[in-house]
Amino acid sequence: MNKILVFLADGCEDVETLTVIDYLRRVDVIVDTVATEDDIYITTKSNVIIKADKMLNDINLDDYQGLYVPGGTKGAESLRDNDKVIDIIKEFNDEGKIISAICAGPIVLNRAGVLSNKKVTSFPTIEEDLDNIGQYIDNKIVVTDGNITTSRGAAVTVYFAMRLVEILEGVSAVDDLKEGTQQIAVEDYYNISYDYISRD
Repeated sequence: MNKILVFLADGCEDVETLTVIDYLRRVDVIVDTVATEDDIYITTKSNVIIKADKMLNDINLDDYQGLYVPGGTKGAESLRDNDKVIDIIKEFNDEGKIISAICAGPIVLNRAGVLSNKKVTSFPTIEEDLDNIGQYIDNKIVVTDGNITTSRGAAVTVYFAMRLVEILEGVSAVDDLKEGTQQIAVEDYYNISYDYISRD
């Protein structure tokens, strides 16, 4: 069974954090939320208190197939400046594990040096902070390049989460998720096609 760790820091963006956790758990991916500061309780951007599952020092990296970095500028900056988080991202990348980030989150991957030959997207104003990437993509809302998946921001979190579900559990799991959440009704109503994702 696939298992993913989610880094949490004060100031993480609520929608981007909780939606991804929810969607992955809906398809039976095991998700461990991991507090990266000194307290197991995290305060989100909107002052919601989240109790993490584990502290950073309590995890066994061999247990995980991938990791996720939520956005929220304050939270992302905290993760970027956390040397242990950076070391974990580098280790996961060296092992070809799944690495994902949304909104401001790619600044963490940028510091870890794992984007140097990758196509990447982010919240638009973050582009100028991504100085160690292969190519910036601004016409897709989710971009996968090898083991790295990035996305733009809160409003597209559902699509980002579905892409992670696709990577981990396959297209049939995405179809079930769309039915179960009624995303299928939204896509039918707005005639949305599945071309919002860049896959390399």
